Amino acid sequence: MAYFTTRDGTAIRYKELGEGRPVILIHGWPLSGDSWDPVMMHLADNGMRAIAYDRRGFGGSDHAASGYDYDTFSDDLADLIARLGLDANIGLAGFSMGGGEIARYMSRHGGKGVTAAALVSSVVPYMLQTDDNPEGVPDATFKEMTEGMKDDFRAFFTGFFKDFYGVGGPGTPVSEEERHWAWQTAMKASQYATLQSAAAFAYTDFRPDLAHFNVPTLVIHGTNDKTVPIEATGRKAAAGIANARLIEYADEPHAVFATVTDRLSSDLAEFFGANR
Repeated sequence: MAYFTTRDGTAIRYKELGEGRPVILIHGWPLSGDSWDPVMMHLADNGMRAIAYDRRGFGGSDHAASGYDYDTFSDDLADLIARLGLDANIGLAGFSMGGGEIARYMSRHGGKGVTAAALVSSVVPYMLQTDDNPEGVPDATFKEMTEGMKDDFRAFFTGFFKDFYGVGGPGTPVSEEERHWAWQTAMKASQYATLQSAAAFAYTDFRPDLAHFNVPTLVIHGTNDKTVPIEATGRKAAAGIANARLIEYADEPHAVFATVTDRLSSDLAEFFGANR
């Protein structure tokens, strides 16, 4: 475990495992880089250098007073890449809101050093329902989430993680302990960061960023994702990104990193192994 300092002075926690082709794993809301641990081990066992970090405001990173927007998030990713001295053959994998960092890094930083990208249960290209994005999530849903977090932050996430993990749905079940870990991890995050980041992934339109994906891209999404519906995100991302391939996990919910860990690990290792 180590830390680096971003251009605005925020300390970001990161960790590495293995040697070889670097693959940077970006976590989802409201968790931490630790959610990638099983995937990191699999990538390391398959000749890759797996790197995960905690987004500002989450996990072990600083609870910064500002910077919860995708321009800053992508700058933080760029600062990590610079800190590690990476300049070529980088793989990026982003889960949920982590897909947004990849999209904005590809446009804002020209995808510097990146040769392959994976969007897993990602919010890209646009979550919000609008006239030109009718499959999106209604604004009322995001407002209800915000009010729920403000009213009782801890109780909100007890309910949120049921949909997140697909409790009672047709997909692969997870243990109560897994959901408890997620709740505990969410409680370590800054409440301000959690609210601001929710607004960022709800209202940021990544459609203009899609044209900047100039590398092989793998899109993975569960068909029973109630948190980030596949119709508005995964399928549209795959259709809008040149040289993209979509893998749909039938009946799986949002948290595929936990429900089908082995399959996700294998798919990512195969993809990054083949696209160096």
